[in-house]
Amino acid sequence: MPADMNVLLVDDEAELVSTLAERLTLRGIKASWVTSGEEALRRLETTAFDIAVLDVKMPKVDGLELKKRLQERCPAMKFIFVTGHGSTRDFETGASAVGKEYYLVKPLNIETLIAKLKEALQR
Repeated sequence: MPADMNVLLVDDEAELVSTLAERLTLRGIKASWVTSGEEALRRLETTAFDIAVLDVKMPKVDGLELKKRLQERCPAMKFIFVTGHGSTRDFETGASAVGKEYYLVKPLNIETLIAKLKEALQR
C-alpha cells in the first residue's frame, strides 16, 4: 500500500466512520473522515484525496450525488461505495456505472476494504 495514499471516508454514522479511519491509520493508510457530503466537499478544498469511500445513503447529499460532485473537482479520484441498506440489485440499478467491484456491504471487513483500496488505485 503506498504510504502517501490519502483516503476520504464519508458516512453519516460517526462512530463507524471514525473507527474505520482509525483502523486504516493503524495499517499505515492515511485516512480522514467526515459525516456528510457537504463536509466532504469542504474537506476537498484543502486536502487532495486519492480515493473516497462513500456511504450510498446519507441525508441531503447521497453517495452517488457526492461522487459526481467530487469527480467534477477531482477527476482522477477513485471511489468505493458502501451501504447497510437495500440489496446489491438496488445499488446496481442506481449506479451501474460504478461497477460491482467497488460496492461493499456493511459491516465492513477491514481486510476486504484494504484489498479494494489497492485494487481501485491500481486501475
